[in-house]
Amino acid sequence: MSEVHQGRRRLLAALTVGGGLVAVGGGPALVTNARGLSGYEGAIIATWRHSDSTDLPLSSARRELVRYATLAANSHNTQPWQFRLSDRSVLVLSDPGRRLPAVDPDEHHVFASLGCAAENMVQAARAFGLRAAPSYDPAARGIRVDLEAAPPERTDLFDAIPYRQSTRALYDGRSVPPEHLRLLETAGNGDGVRMLLFTERQQREDILSYLVAGNSAQMDDVAFVEELESWIRFSYGEALSTRDGLFSKSSGSPVLPGWIGRLVFSQVFTRDAENRKYESQLRSSAGVAVFVSDKNEPAYWAEAGRSCQRFALQATALQLRHAFINQPVEVPAVRGQFATYLGIGGRRPDLVMRFGYGPELPKSLRRPVEHVILGA
Repeated sequence: MSEVHQGRRRLLAALTVGGGLVAVGGGPALVTNARGLSGYEGAIIATWRHSDSTDLPLSSARRELVRYATLAANSHNTQPWQFRLSDRSVLVLSDPGRRLPAVDPDEHHVFASLGCAAENMVQAARAFGLRAAPSYDPAARGIRVDLEAAPPERTDLFDAIPYRQSTRALYDGRSVPPEHLRLLETAGNGDGVRMLLFTERQQREDILSYLVAGNSAQMDDVAFVEELESWIRFSYGEALSTRDGLFSKSSGSPVLPGWIGRLVFSQVFTRDAENRKYESQLRSSAGVAVFVSDKNEPAYWAEAGRSCQRFALQATALQLRHAFINQPVEVPAVRGQFATYLGIGGRRPDLVMRFGYGPELPKSLRRPVEHVILGA
């Protein structure tokens, strides 16, 4: 039975508990929810697209670079970024209102997300006839991306930007050819960041033990579960109104009116069910990539994000899917054990991603560019 079907069966079983309550007004609510589909599909098309033209004046090109940046990977799809534009640079800053204190208390994932956004800008800039040079600005606690004119060049990684997605689904278990693994290695290693690739079955089983340990700890943490639920968008209406968060359909779950989704969330979102899901997902994957930076500080966390985003774009260009499985690095006690397993000494493992061949799932939305540019 597929993972999606298993999730739907658990959901239907939960709906039978207090079924009278769900049935009252349930029909009209579901009809209303279905009407949001066309709006959602239109918003997805408008969001995940290439620019109509890359031959633009600098002021327009900067704005398009920000739009491409917002399509980057980020934790819980919180989109924790803001952008300050100047004549020849873009400053990528964190948005304090979009922190995740339970899962990311030191803001590690925030800076990694800023790095992902900056890398999209680097790849997109080349297509617009610009060279983008990112550097960490400690005074601003952000990434300054300086821009200068350069010959236009359209690359496979740029072309992949609107097609990349974190695909939280079962993959088909096929191995990745050695020549493609070499391309992934080239993309995933960076300045002060080393990527470790694990493709052997026993290696994936070893990593699975840390994944389950981290996930179990998080599922037992009330603050983590409450924070996660606050970022889930159960219906088309919720997804369209916020244009952020984890849309249930993007994970292969049914789309429901928000009040129904929240009613049954605690009954279907359990430690055992989630552990079984991750076991199936990891065992269906071709491999795991772990990104390790040289120093445990924001500048290097951002570089890890850049490396991770390049890896994700290269995977997309090779028709590979990917998804974060960061639980082993998000729980401090598990992270230390995981670092020992990796043999990386005192360095911190930053990000963990599985990859393989799999289906395309519905995409999540992004906030409009004018909502993330400071002073716009």
